[in-house]
Amino acid sequence: MPILSRAALVDHLVRTRIAGDVATPRDNNLSHYRKLANGDRHYWLGIELGDRWADEQDVLAVMAERCGVSDDPEHRHGQDTIDPELTVDALDRAAARLRKAAADKQRVLFATGHPGALLNVHGATARALRDAGCDVVRIPGGLTADEGYVVQFADVAVFERGASLWHTHSPAPMTAILDGLERNGEPLPDLVFADHGWAGCAGQRGIDSIGYADCNDPALFLGEAEGIMAVTIPLDDHVVDPFFYEPMTDYLLDAAGLR
Repeated sequence: MPILSRAALVDHLVRTRIAGDVATPRDNNLSHYRKLANGDRHYWLGIELGDRWADEQDVLAVMAERCGVSDDPEHRHGQDTIDPELTVDALDRAAARLRKAAADKQRVLFATGHPGALLNVHGATARALRDAGCDVVRIPGGLTADEGYVVQFADVAVFERGASLWHTHSPAPMTAILDGLERNGEPLPDLVFADHGWAGCAGQRGIDSIGYADCNDPALFLGEAEGIMAVTIPLDDHVVDPFFYEPMTDYLLDAAGLR
């Protein structure tokens, strides 16, 4: 498939609701911002936020700036948005970091808490970096977290329980990987490309971390604002058809010089 121009990719993101008028409702977004501000660590996604974001209006302001949700605090219900221009801006920043990883033949780890949507996105990026000479991390065997297993498919770490891959926001699986690498005397990654708590945990551990994040997952955007995350890419992280992400992935890899 031909690589979409920036304008064409923006149109595609809006048409498929990866950005633009997304499915995540406004009241869900605000509920998550409030819970994060109130100290619910489930919504911190592995980042130690302390009391720095105790005002939910401050969280909303960052989300409006970096994700493109409505900045109106009186807008409590109904439609909310992700700015597709901000999505593409973040893809461009991520591409610059991937280009550096490829040039320096860095060690890179991929992981996802959204295997039903983003497994192919991360897998394609991992293959491209491997082909460019990067060391794509193979995770240690036998890792457990959250009463399940941390395993790897197509170079992407995922969480498994009951013979099924699970959607998880937890940082515990990434903690298990990084601790396992250290126990085995293996070097930690130079770069992690992930989402949810997988990305936040890596950033908190001082590793360059790129993360995809939905408009109801504010922690990674706050992490980028504070310099804990290298890049946070705003998008709906589970649209109805995983193939809708392919043009976005192709754009990212082309911008990174990996196609």
